[in-house]
Amino acid sequence: MATVYPSDHAALAAEPFALQEYYASCHANGSLALLFLPISRHSQNILHSPTHAASISIWSDRPAASRPRVSLIGNVTVFPDLSLTPDLARIQACYLDHHPDARWWLPGPREPHVAYWARFDPHSVYFVGGFGDKHYIGYVPLDMYQAAGRQGTGVAGRVLFDQQDHIP
Repeated sequence: MATVYPSDHAALAAEPFALQEYYASCHANGSLALLFLPISRHSQNILHSPTHAASISIWSDRPAASRPRVSLIGNVTVFPDLSLTPDLARIQACYLDHHPDARWWLPGPREPHVAYWARFDPHSVYFVGGFGDKHYIGYVPLDMYQAAGRQGTGVAGRVLFDQQDHIP
Protein backbone atom coordinates (compact mmCIF):
# COMPACT_ATOMS: atom_id res chain seq x y z
CA MET A 1 0.00 0.00 0.00
CA ALA A 2 1.13 3.56 -0.62
CA THR A 3 -0.21 6.69 1.04
CA VAL A 4 1.01 10.27 1.43
CA TYR A 5 2.00 12.01 4.65
CA PRO A 6 -0.38 14.87 5.52
CA SER A 7 0.66 18.43 4.66
CA ASP A 8 1.01 19.32 8.35
CA HIS A 9 3.44 16.47 9.15
CA ALA A 10 6.49 17.92 10.95
CA ALA A 11 9.19 16.22 8.89
CA LEU A 12 7.68 14.41 5.90
CA ALA A 13 4.82 16.59 4.67
CA ALA A 14 3.45 15.40 1.29
CA GLU A 15 6.06 12.62 1.05
CA PRO A 16 4.99 9.14 -0.11
CA PHE A 17 4.93 6.21 2.31
CA ALA A 18 4.77 2.59 1.10
CA LEU A 19 4.74 -0.63 3.08
CA GLN A 20 3.20 -4.04 2.64
CA GLU A 21 -0.34 -4.12 4.03
CA TYR A 22 -2.82 -6.94 4.54
CA TYR A 23 -5.87 -6.90 2.26
CA ALA A 24 -8.40 -9.47 1.15
CA SER A 25 -10.51 -9.65 -1.99
CA CYS A 26 -13.90 -10.05 -0.32
CA HIS A 27 -16.06 -7.97 -2.66
CA ALA A 28 -17.40 -9.10 -6.03
CA ASN A 29 -16.58 -5.74 -7.63
CA GLY A 30 -12.85 -5.90 -6.88
CA SER A 31 -12.92 -3.66 -3.80
CA LEU A 32 -10.66 -4.94 -1.04
CA ALA A 33 -11.33 -5.51 2.65
CA LEU A 34 -8.83 -3.92 5.02
CA LEU A 35 -8.22 -4.25 8.71
CA PHE A 36 -7.84 -0.58 9.66
CA LEU A 37 -5.75 0.12 12.76
CA PRO A 38 -5.62 3.86 13.59
CA ILE A 39 -2.17 3.36 15.12
CA SER A 40 -0.65 2.47 11.72
CA ARG A 41 1.11 5.04 9.55
CA HIS A 42 -1.08 4.19 6.54
CA SER A 43 -4.25 4.63 8.59
CA GLN A 44 -3.07 7.99 9.91
CA ASN A 45 -2.21 9.17 6.39
CA ILE A 46 -5.57 7.98 5.04
CA LEU A 47 -7.50 9.70 7.84
CA HIS A 48 -5.69 12.98 7.11
CA SER A 49 -6.28 12.78 3.36
CA PRO A 50 -9.40 14.70 2.27
CA THR A 51 -10.26 11.84 -0.12
CA HIS A 52 -8.84 8.99 2.03
CA ALA A 53 -6.57 8.22 -0.92
CA ALA A 54 -4.33 5.17 -1.20
CA SER A 55 -2.80 2.86 -3.77
CA ILE A 56 -2.41 -0.91 -3.47
CA SER A 57 -0.18 -3.12 -5.61
CA ILE A 58 -1.13 -6.70 -6.42
CA TRP A 59 1.30 -9.07 -8.09
CA SER A 60 1.76 -12.69 -8.92
CA ASP A 61 2.88 -15.10 -6.23
CA ARG A 62 6.49 -14.74 -7.35
CA PRO A 63 7.14 -11.10 -8.29
CA ALA A 64 9.51 -10.62 -11.22
CA ALA A 65 9.87 -8.10 -14.04
CA SER A 66 8.42 -10.60 -16.51
CA ARG A 67 5.34 -11.36 -14.39
CA PRO A 68 2.07 -9.41 -14.30
CA ARG A 69 1.18 -6.89 -11.63
CA VAL A 70 -1.47 -4.26 -11.09
CA SER A 71 -1.66 -1.00 -9.17
CA LEU A 72 -5.07 -0.04 -7.82
CA ILE A 73 -5.58 3.65 -7.11
CA GLY A 74 -8.58 4.59 -5.03
CA ASN A 75 -9.95 5.60 -1.67
CA VAL A 76 -10.71 3.97 1.65
CA THR A 77 -14.03 3.95 3.49
CA VAL A 78 -13.62 3.30 7.22
CA PHE A 79 -16.40 1.73 9.32
CA PRO A 80 -15.67 2.90 12.89
CA ASP A 81 -19.02 1.59 14.15
CA LEU A 82 -18.79 -2.20 13.99
CA SER A 83 -22.58 -2.55 13.90
CA LEU A 84 -22.72 -0.46 10.71
CA THR A 85 -20.09 -2.46 8.83
CA PRO A 86 -21.74 -3.88 5.66
CA ASP A 87 -21.79 -7.71 5.51
CA LEU A 88 -19.78 -7.91 8.73
CA ALA A 89 -19.88 -11.70 9.22
CA ARG A 90 -19.00 -12.40 5.57
CA ILE A 91 -16.17 -9.84 5.50
CA GLN A 92 -14.68 -11.15 8.73
CA ALA A 93 -14.83 -14.79 7.56
CA CYS A 94 -13.35 -13.89 4.16
CA TYR A 95 -10.56 -11.82 5.69
CA LEU A 96 -9.65 -14.59 8.14
CA ASP A 97 -9.60 -17.10 5.28
CA HIS A 98 -6.83 -14.98 3.72
CA HIS A 99 -5.08 -13.98 6.97
CA PRO A 100 -5.78 -16.42 9.84
CA ASP A 101 -3.16 -14.71 12.00
CA ALA A 102 -5.20 -11.49 11.92
CA ARG A 103 -7.73 -12.97 14.35
CA TRP A 104 -5.85 -11.23 17.19
CA TRP A 105 -6.47 -7.79 15.68
CA LEU A 106 -10.09 -8.03 14.53
CA PRO A 107 -12.37 -5.09 15.31
CA GLY A 108 -14.31 -5.39 18.52
CA PRO A 109 -13.63 -5.05 22.23
CA ARG A 110 -9.98 -6.13 22.17
CA GLU A 111 -6.80 -4.75 23.60
CA PRO A 112 -4.28 -3.26 23.12
CA HIS A 113 -5.11 -1.75 19.69
CA VAL A 114 -8.31 -0.29 18.31
CA ALA A 115 -9.27 -1.72 14.92
CA TYR A 116 -12.00 -1.08 12.36
CA TRP A 117 -13.06 -2.64 9.09
CA ALA A 118 -12.45 -0.62 5.97
CA ARG A 119 -13.05 -1.02 2.24
CA PHE A 120 -10.63 0.05 -0.47
CA ASP A 121 -12.52 1.08 -3.61
CA PRO A 122 -10.31 1.45 -6.68
CA HIS A 123 -11.16 4.15 -9.22
CA SER A 124 -8.14 3.56 -11.50
CA VAL A 125 -6.33 0.37 -12.45
CA TYR A 126 -2.83 0.34 -13.97
CA PHE A 127 -1.68 -3.03 -15.32
CA VAL A 128 1.81 -4.24 -16.20
CA GLY A 129 1.55 -7.62 -17.90
CA GLY A 130 5.30 -8.20 -17.97
CA PHE A 131 7.78 -6.93 -20.52
CA GLY A 132 6.28 -4.21 -22.73
CA ASP A 133 7.23 -5.76 -26.03
CA LYS A 134 5.25 -8.91 -25.21
CA HIS A 135 2.49 -7.88 -22.80
CA TYR A 136 0.01 -5.09 -22.25
CA ILE A 137 1.09 -2.17 -20.07
CA GLY A 138 -1.39 0.59 -19.29
CA TYR A 139 -4.70 1.48 -17.74
CA VAL A 140 -7.51 -1.07 -17.59
CA PRO A 141 -11.11 0.12 -17.77
CA LEU A 142 -12.62 0.05 -14.27
CA ASP A 143 -15.71 -1.81 -15.45
CA MET A 144 -13.51 -4.58 -16.88
CA TYR A 145 -11.64 -4.89 -13.57
CA GLN A 146 -14.88 -4.94 -11.58
CA ALA A 147 -16.45 -7.56 -13.86
CA ALA A 148 -13.41 -9.84 -13.47
CA GLY A 149 -14.20 -10.30 -9.77
CA ARG A 150 -17.69 -11.57 -10.53
CA GLN A 151 -16.24 -14.55 -12.34
CA GLY A 152 -15.58 -16.18 -8.97
CA THR A 153 -11.87 -16.79 -9.45
CA GLY A 154 -10.52 -14.88 -6.45
CA VAL A 155 -8.65 -11.60 -6.43
CA ALA A 156 -10.12 -9.57 -9.27
CA GLY A 157 -6.72 -8.12 -10.13
CA ARG A 158 -5.30 -11.61 -10.62
CA VAL A 159 -8.06 -12.48 -13.06
CA LEU A 160 -6.59 -9.76 -15.24
CA PHE A 161 -3.31 -11.68 -15.39
CA ASP A 162 -5.10 -14.46 -17.25
CA GLN A 163 -6.81 -11.95 -19.55
CA GLN A 164 -3.81 -9.73 -20.28
CA ASP A 165 -3.82 -10.48 -24.01
CA HIS A 166 -7.46 -9.42 -24.21
CA ILE A 167 -7.15 -5.98 -22.61
CA PRO A 168 -7.93 -3.18 -25.08
